[in-house]
Amino acid sequence: MPAIKSIHHVAVLVDDMQKSLSFWRDALGLQMTDLRDNPAEQAQIAFLPVAGSEIELVRPTSEDSGLAKYLAKRGPGMHHLCLETDDIEAMLAQLKAQGVRLINETPRTGEDGRKYAFIHPESTGGVLVELYQFAVV
Repeated sequence: MPAIKSIHHVAVLVDDMQKSLSFWRDALGLQMTDLRDNPAEQAQIAFLPVAGSEIELVRPTSEDSGLAKYLAKRGPGMHHLCLETDDIEAMLAQLKAQGVRLINETPRTGEDGRKYAFIHPESTGGVLVELYQFAVV
């Protein structure tokens, strides 16, 4: 049976990366370990580790991306919660069998080999949930 291992990250959608960093990094004192562009997701992401997890600040880099549309509709704020699982395919199959609405019925694969998929907020009480499974090295 698949299991959730940890909260990997909380993603916060932002419209101004520098303004957001002035709070998360400068005011709270969180260290930013990386700031990178993710062309596949049409986003710029700042990574701020916190106690075995991290906060990811996500800024859309294209006005017609899904993230930009989400930002225009809902404004900045919490975007999703990411949970690490030990078997993403089995977890998705289990959720589907239970009638959970999935955005991705099969996982996508990131540049780093990790697999990820999203669960629709309709089935989670209003929270967009992402599942991660890291590539076995």
